[in-house]
Amino acid sequence: MALWERTGMLLLLAATVLWADPNLKAVQAVGADSESDWASAEARYLRNIRQVTRGFVRAGEGYFSPDGRQIIFQAEEAGSGNPFYQIYIQDLDTGRFHRVSPGVGRTTCAYFHPSGKRVIFASSHLDPEAKRHQAAEYRQREEDRKKGVRRRYSWDFDPYMDIFEANLDGSDLRQLTTSRGYDAEGSYSSDGKRIVFTSNRDGNLELYIMNADGSDVKKLTNAPGCYNGGPFFSPDNSKVIFRADRQEKDRLQLFVINADGTGERQLTKNENWVYWAPYWYKDGKHIVYTAADHSNPMARPNYDVYWMNIETGKTTRLTYAPGQDVLPVFSPDYKKVMWTSSRDGRGPTQLYLADFVPPPEE
Repeated sequence: MALWERTGMLLLLAATVLWADPNLKAVQAVGADSESDWASAEARYLRNIRQVTRGFVRAGEGYFSPDGRQIIFQAEEAGSGNPFYQIYIQDLDTGRFHRVSPGVGRTTCAYFHPSGKRVIFASSHLDPEAKRHQAAEYRQREEDRKKGVRRRYSWDFDPYMDIFEANLDGSDLRQLTTSRGYDAEGSYSSDGKRIVFTSNRDGNLELYIMNADGSDVKKLTNAPGCYNGGPFFSPDNSKVIFRADRQEKDRLQLFVINADGTGERQLTKNENWVYWAPYWYKDGKHIVYTAADHSNPMARPNYDVYWMNIETGKTTRLTYAPGQDVLPVFSPDYKKVMWTSSRDGRGPTQLYLADFVPPPEE
């Protein structure tokens, strides 16, 4: 509460504003039972929605190259011998893709350098037990299949996860973090000089900033016992947006902090909801993010993509599909938005792309 009192602002929470969204009322009125219902609701802000990735067992968390012609993302490729995500680059025009990461262990959180010539991603391929973990995952999946069990998603803060950089073809792989513990969730500043990332090198999952070559690591947040992650620099590099479970474990809320560690401010504060995956719009005043209502333990939370003015707290819902819609990002020209989704809720997640119409300020 102290952070909110110091800012002198009352931020409107998504859970409150959603019910005032006329688009949502329209969907509720018809029940959103058919694809035409939710497609019509989405068309106000998302036009020409199309699927980007195909043929993967699952794919998601994609980011654009600086020229907007390629995307980098994580995916599980059928027949690869590895059940965990690896990192791929795909050409948007042709659909051709290739793997960038080593192919062993777990990987996540890839990002293009602003020059377009290098990428970073987190990988556990140096874990001497990596292949054993892969085999164990396949065995567990087979047991789950036989028992009809569907495991809930969980993220393992792998202690062998480190941040690496590489050329676009995966060559010249260089390790940027070497501290014991989890180092991941990294992204570049817009000038390519710094990387902000998550690490538990001091025993807590905090945010850090380092030079692009891995030097001069500095701690950004200080919230012992909490998870702080998913950070991105604002377009002018003055701030960092991120998620954290400061109030209740795993009940993520959104925060913003100055890049020098001052002025931290909580943007959402509804313990019945989970908010995560914030990403900046070009003006540094708006973000897109993912959220879902977790108030009913008997109901499956349905994650959707939202838009927020971080100065006023006003939010607008962007997606209405019955499946999970998560991890939204903008194209370099901010005319498109890409996100991870199962759309109808029946198939595996893939990446989707749409032309973006910013909600009007009222």
